Amino acid sequence: MSLQTTTISGVLVARLQGELDHHAVEKIREDIEQTVQQEGINRLVLSFADIHFMDSSGIGLVLGRLRTIQALGGKMALCEVQNSLQKIFEMSGILKVLKLFPSEQEAIEYVRGE
Repeated sequence: MSLQTTTISGVLVARLQGELDHHAVEKIREDIEQTVQQEGINRLVLSFADIHFMDSSGIGLVLGRLRTIQALGGKMALCEVQNSLQKIFEMSGILKVLKLFPSEQEAIEYVRGE
């Protein structure tokens, strides 16, 4: 599991890669939280383009980051989710509180309010 982050127009884009399981979640959570705090960011996009497996700890990761971003008065979105993962998101109810976009650019525009 790896994480690549970049800031685009004030939006932290976190590109997740590999398997998102309980072994990887803690490090990813710490990395995202640290970047949010250090850079004063309150807009986050999580890209799942390179995630093909996720267990329930991935749901916790997403919901925890949502709470953080909302507490800062910001917005968050998900993008590039594989069909198998989209079913997990639908069943968990995450898509009732977060928007899902087919592309990273669309998600960035949404959280920026464009």
